Amino acid sequence: MKYCRFESENGPLLGAVQERDGEFWVVGDISEALALKEGEAAVSFEPRRLSELALLPPVTPTKIICVGRNYRDHAKELGNEVPAEPLLFFKPLSSLLSPGGVIRLPQVSERVDFEGELAVVIDDVTARDLQKKDGQWTRAKGFDTFCPVGPVVDTDLNLDDLSTGLTIETRVNGEVRQHGSTADFIFTLPVLLEYITAAITLEPGDLLLTGTPAGVGPIKAGDVVEVSIPGLGRLSNPVQPEAD
Repeated sequence: MKYCRFESENGPLLGAVQERDGEFWVVGDISEALALKEGEAAVSFEPRRLSELALLPPVTPTKIICVGRNYRDHAKELGNEVPAEPLLFFKPLSSLLSPGGVIRLPQVSERVDFEGELAVVIDDVTARDLQKKDGQWTRAKGFDTFCPVGPVVDTDLNLDDLSTGLTIETRVNGEVRQHGSTADFIFTLPVLLEYITAAITLEPGDLLLTGTPAGVGPIKAGDVVEVSIPGLGRLSNPVQPEAD
């Protein structure tokens, strides 16, 4: 099942998503089951195009766990060795950004990079100069708006899909900048989950960002970053300076 999360007159709702003639439609409110369970009135919903809705991040995680350098070509392009074990870091929940939301360039950074990756659909953003300055990754990758996510969750994806290879493509202003495949993971999803859960309890709704392929580069005000995976839709976010 595919689903999204969107804003409505009755607050955030979860919508079942179907593809019709190459376009995503929200065809039902799956929040109804939760509402009925809590003894509330179900909300009626008429099918609408996904593009017509005010989308929200599709999940409400308790934590966002990220994997660094999970593609050999990406480690190489940054001049880094391939890690012997998964490199983990966190993004704060305040970095979450809705599909279509504005990525804000922090005034304290002179270089901010796009990074497309799979969490389900992800557009990771990094202040590259601050990452090198700090020696660790939390501040560089954790600014508000630095974790756009969405638009769709697909519960039917499985390990075979990832090992066979899901294509991840990032475009900036319509130009392809990244084109990778999950078949090229250094650490597969089972390895990552075993490694992480040995130390950290993962809870329903948590996000695991699985790493970005080669091709990362800087973005500037006025750019539009789009990340897509076939069957999962396209995550599009404009870039603007940080408000004074």
